[in-house]
Amino acid sequence: MHLWYTSADVNILGGSIHTLKENAEALVAAAREIGLEVSADKIKYMVMSRDQNAGRIQSVRIDNSTFERVGEFKYLGTTLPNQNSIPEEIKSRLRSGNACYYSVQNLLSSRLLSKNLKIKIYITKILPVVLYGCETWSLTLREERKLRVFENMVLRIFGPRRDEITGEWRGLHHKELNDLCSSPNIVWVMKLRRMRWAGRVVHMGEERGVCRVLVVETRGKETTGET
Repeated sequence: MHLWYTSADVNILGGSIHTLKENAEALVAAAREIGLEVSADKIKYMVMSRDQNAGRIQSVRIDNSTFERVGEFKYLGTTLPNQNSIPEEIKSRLRSGNACYYSVQNLLSSRLLSKNLKIKIYITKILPVVLYGCETWSLTLREERKLRVFENMVLRIFGPRRDEITGEWRGLHHKELNDLCSSPNIVWVMKLRRMRWAGRVVHMGEERGVCRVLVVETRGKETTGET
């Protein structure tokens, strides 16, 4: 699968370089008819295939402009790699989540704010940054653990608790951290969003391309060629 990307967040898909070029030329011509110019400097293309040697061409030339081939790009805030690597996207979202967390750390550690208000800051400001685009994630236990570790790190801002038996101060256990939110943990929130998104796609009907992609059944033997 070949994926064409422009700075205007327009995707052009094609099963081959030839098809991709034809579709891109049509876009350039249509834009020119209404007085718009496509910026060649901001256009990239990417090859997605099980075959690592697919698409050996490193650049595509259209209308006297050369477009670079890349291994990944960011589309609508989500990093899309040519091998569809979810772990890389998780790392990117956690980095963004850490940056967001440190930007409000002073508020979360302030004694002037109540615990409930701090939880609302986490749920409304930090959590959406980490889970952006999670509806399309397919996670392993390792990725789920990374998300839980991040959430526990944020919740530990509430500090230690005095043990009722020994009277000593200790760190909060995982269950106690979960009870702080009084809501599903980050992994369950992600799974709920995936189910909600899948339901919306199914209700679109099979005439919509996104629905067909979700419910398609593969037939025949798998090949190592391009898809």
